[in-house]
Amino acid sequence: MKIRKVGVIGAGQMGSGIAHVCAVAGFDVCLNDISQDRIEAGLATINGNMARQVRSDRLSEEDRDAALGRIIPTNSLEGLADCELVIESAVEEEAVKREIYANLCPLISEDALVATNTSSISITRLAATTDRPEKFMGIHFMNPVPVMELVELVRGIATDDDTFTTAKAFVADLNKTVAVSEDFPAFMVNRILLPMINEAVYTLYEGVGSVAAIDTAMRLGANHPMGPLELADFIGLDTCLYIMQVLYEGLADTKYRPCPLLVKYVEAGWLGRKTQRGFYDYRGDEPVPTR
Repeated sequence: MKIRKVGVIGAGQMGSGIAHVCAVAGFDVCLNDISQDRIEAGLATINGNMARQVRSDRLSEEDRDAALGRIIPTNSLEGLADCELVIESAVEEEAVKREIYANLCPLISEDALVATNTSSISITRLAATTDRPEKFMGIHFMNPVPVMELVELVRGIATDDDTFTTAKAFVADLNKTVAVSEDFPAFMVNRILLPMINEAVYTLYEGVGSVAAIDTAMRLGANHPMGPLELADFIGLDTCLYIMQVLYEGLADTKYRPCPLLVKYVEAGWLGRKTQRGFYDYRGDEPVPTR
């Protein structure tokens, strides 16, 4: 199956990034969300990110205009009816995703593929809630999508070979690199990354180092481009906690127990950059550590 038109459900940070790279690669894109305001915010993000690519000579002005012209906004799932591939990039809550599939599947072609951008939820379990488990799989993009080169492909137990082959070719058309993961909690990247972040929070919780010291140590001592606590704020502390809970419950191993300090920050509503406070306070000119 040749993918020509892609539907993206969710115009947030990840969904807008997926729509961005698909449009730049020449695909027609239908960008969906539950409100016009969210769609317009997503389009503004895409426009701004493409403008940065133009300024850095990674995209020409003509290609930018052409890519923006390929993105069709729609606040109705009916607008995705003629897409060959629909990628769900909604909030990381299984009940929400299930409801989306229940409403989407009757509207699209029986040959259309459905993918999820979930970072941690079982592909097999999500696929089983649809009418096409053999045409369902995980296509997990990294954040920020226009910058990060990797895409994790995750097959459910029922995913057929044609679906996997089509998804692999689609990712290649985006000029991304594929890493194939088995369908286990949090897949590969987050199974390695999030316990590291959780351990950094434990290091802070136990008083081994301050926020600034921990991040400096990992940037300069391990050559990481961003410290783990700064990265946690970028990801969203609620998302970090959710993935740790998926690992802890799915693998039943105490090494994945979420740090109580991470839980406390989430309970306080200090979720990182998106709420202006997390391990850093972003309300001033420069981020200031909160501990």
